[in-house]
Formats: sequence, structure tokens, C-alpha cells
Amino acid sequence: MTTADDLSIDSLWLGADLVTMQGGKYQIIEDGALAVKAGKLHWVGPRETMPAFHAREQHQLSGGIITPGLVDCHTHLVFGGNRSQEFEQRLNNVSYAEIAAQGGGILSTVRATRAACQQELVASARWRLDRLLAEGVTTVEIKSGYGLDEESELRMLRAIRELSESVPADVLATCLAAHGFPPEFKHNPDGWIDVICNQLLPQVKAKGLADAVDAFCEHLALSPAQVARVFDQATALGLPVKLHAEQLSSLGGAALAARYDALSADHLEYATEDDVKAMAQHGTVAVLLPGAFYLLRETQRPPVELFRHYGVPMALASDANPGTSPALSLRLMLNMGCTLFGMTPEEALAGVTIWGAKALGLEQTHGTLEAGKVASFVHWPLARPAELVYWLGGELPCKVIYRGEAQ
Repeated sequence: MTTADDLSIDSLWLGADLVTMQGGKYQIIEDGALAVKAGKLHWVGPRETMPAFHAREQHQLSGGIITPGLVDCHTHLVFGGNRSQEFEQRLNNVSYAEIAAQGGGILSTVRATRAACQQELVASARWRLDRLLAEGVTTVEIKSGYGLDEESELRMLRAIRELSESVPADVLATCLAAHGFPPEFKHNPDGWIDVICNQLLPQVKAKGLADAVDAFCEHLALSPAQVARVFDQATALGLPVKLHAEQLSSLGGAALAARYDALSADHLEYATEDDVKAMAQHGTVAVLLPGAFYLLRETQRPPVELFRHYGVPMALASDANPGTSPALSLRLMLNMGCTLFGMTPEEALAGVTIWGAKALGLEQTHGTLEAGKVASFVHWPLARPAELVYWLGGELPCKVIYRGEAQ
């Protein structure tokens, strides 16, 4: 029985087709209606079957489509400095070894990040984050990992939390102290793992500074055994895990992450069928990152067909970072996911909505247009959802609604 309270809502949005993305499909409702109450979607459906709502505000749109707010589930937006000089050097045929010998590479970002105060980190990250928000992102994950010492990692995580309080988006923080080894531990890498496990992660948990723990499993970073130590401690502390895995080589990291019921395994260019089977068994999302693939001029593509075959959800993300993916457009990643990795436009859009949300553990509250979920959605003056993937560059005009409030 419908009550008067059920019919009393904050706002009503009419005049556009709804691309609900339920089940990872477009699931378009033509001439749809969205009823919003207390920051959540109260009712979603065709206008012709809409109850007689009493809305404080009514918004009549002139056509177009409404999608869920976009989810960027893998970024490194907080860091000091940038590496545009190195980018130019590489294009002038200066080798990675020469750049590293000059003090470049990730350690240059570590130095700049360590030297930056929290306010500087927040200000520079806000500029980058604003570019993503302008294109319809309403949920974003941001990792630490460029401090590589206890104090700097905590400062990065505090900066992420501060960002979350000042932007119209849900900002999740991930502790990526296991991104690599600081120069101080060059000859004692397991010593840094000791610091992460025994000192850093307990503080992160106690202070509520992270929503998940990540690591980089690669021949030039952590070994599977070192990742397992970090994950053992994260799990003991009740923190979910995710992993940079199989980007440059096959080490079985994705399967390792799956055994810890990881939210996601990310990159995955060298993932094997065994990795994919393990991910399917444990519900681990494959997060594909075409920006790094493109900038590094890689040729080994992630096994999209295997993900389809075994039913592993595929998310897409910007991987925004200073070294390998200085990407400030999630919408461009939609196109790259299709043109470089062979995804369909529908899969790509699912990758930045429902599956991006699942990669953050938010599938119950974010990522689709359904009653009960957060009222974060975007109106686009477009005829078809494939246009979000089709147009290259520029900012498509859009109206972003975050938790029921127009931005």
C-alpha cells in the first residue's frame, strides 16, 4: 500500500531516457523518471507508470540520457610534482635507465611527495580531480604509494580524506605503501614489508585512513611472497585488498589476490587462464587500465575473451598517475577500452558504473539506477549511450547530480 510519505519526495527528474546499467547492460527505460528522497533513488521507472509524487523540486529535461554517476575505481591522484620532463625525454630517445640514473622515475615522485605538505598535496590533487568530476565522475578511489615512508604515506592518506570532505563525490582511500621499495630499504626490502605490516597498517586501521590495501606484484616491485605478508596483515585488520598484478609479466598475482577474496586485480595484461578462473571463483573484478597500456606502448592486451568466458566483471579506470598514465579523462578510457582492448561500448560503460562500483565494494549502493541506491547520476544531451565512448576529447556538456543535489 502506497502511503502519503511514500509519495512525498525531494526532487523528480523527467524528460530523458534512463540507462540503468542493471546487470551490466544498458537496460534503457525510455522517457523515464527518477524520484529522489534523502539523497537516494526512491523510485525509478517509466514516466507513464510513475506514482503521483509530491516533489519539492521538479526538473524537466529536454531529451538525452541519464546514466549512473561514473566510478573511477583506480587512481593515484595525490602526489608531488609531475614527470612531464621525463615524458619529453623518453620521446627524445632518452632511455629509462638514463632517466633513472639522473634521479628520475618513481623516486623523483617520491622525493617531491615527501617534500610536499598536506595542503600542497590536497591542492594539486584537487585540480586533477576536478577534471574527472567535470566529466561525470561521482565516485573515485585514490591510492597512496608515493611516500614510501611511514610519515609520508600517512600524510598522503590524510590528504585523501581531506579531499573527500571538500568535493561533491564519494572519495575512497587505498593504502598502497607496498607500491615498491624506498631507497632507504634498497638492500633490505623485507625490512620495508616489516614496517608496512607492523607499524603502518595498524595505524591506518586505527585512524580510519584507508578503505582498502593495495600492493604492486611485479618483478620490479613486490614478490608474491611479500604481497602475501601484506595481505595477511590487512586481512587480520579487517581491511579488504586489491592488487596491481600481471601488468608486465606473469607472476600469478591475480590468482594470489583472488585467494584473499580481493575486491579487484588491476592491469592484467599477462593474466593467464588460471588467474581468470581464480578471479571468477572468488568474485574478484578485473580492472583494466588502457591509459598505462597506451603510454607505455605495450602490445600484450589483457585477456578480455577469457574474462567474458568465465564471467569475470571488467571495470575500467583512469589509473591517473604522474608516470605511466597522466590521464584526466575517464571518458577517454571508455574509448581506449574499446579501441585498444576490444571491449564493446556497453561493456565499457558497465566498467565505469556497476563494475567500477563492485571493484570498490560498493555494488549494493552505487553503480546503477535502482531504487535504494545513492542518487548520483548524470544527464547527457546525447541520443545513445555509445556516444559517451564515441566522441574523442573535449568536455561533453553534462549535468551532474551528486546524492540528489545538482552540481
